Amino acid sequence: MTSSTTPGGLARFNALEDHAAFAALHEACASSAWARRLLTRRPYATIDDLFTASDAAMAELTAADLQEAMAGHPPIGRPKPGDPTSSREQRGMAGASEELKEEMLELNLAYQEKFGHVFLICATGRTGEQMRDAVKERIGNSPEQERETVRSELGKINRIRLTRLVEEESA
Repeated sequence: MTSSTTPGGLARFNALEDHAAFAALHEACASSAWARRLLTRRPYATIDDLFTASDAAMAELTAADLQEAMAGHPPIGRPKPGDPTSSREQRGMAGASEELKEEMLELNLAYQEKFGHVFLICATGRTGEQMRDAVKERIGNSPEQERETVRSELGKINRIRLTRLVEEESA
């Protein structure tokens, strides 16, 4: 495989030294196990190959690995200060009413009390109301159902972040 057949951003990612590639992957998903699995499968010929590897790695994560991944995500409605990724992904809450923000805070706390971790959803493109409705629905899940829902949502987030990673222009 040559860089002439691999998209530019993906070729740059493939060419990174292991420590730099791991850091970039760990920025996309806080699970070290997920990042290591993707790292060992380089090089990737296409973004779809990267997505397939990401999905496979996500499916293999243990409950502890999922906890590690979730620890990298702030609660909905409270993006990490100074983190453009967090702010961009949670844009749907930015214009929410104070009542909706307060309701989300209460729902986040109730969810965290039940499941022991933040409510995680692929927030990109969702309104505050859609996120509120999702947490209301999901709080009724069993812990096992919710773990698999979280795994699915993390997979969606990872795909978005991986796309950004390999589409970024080199600095």
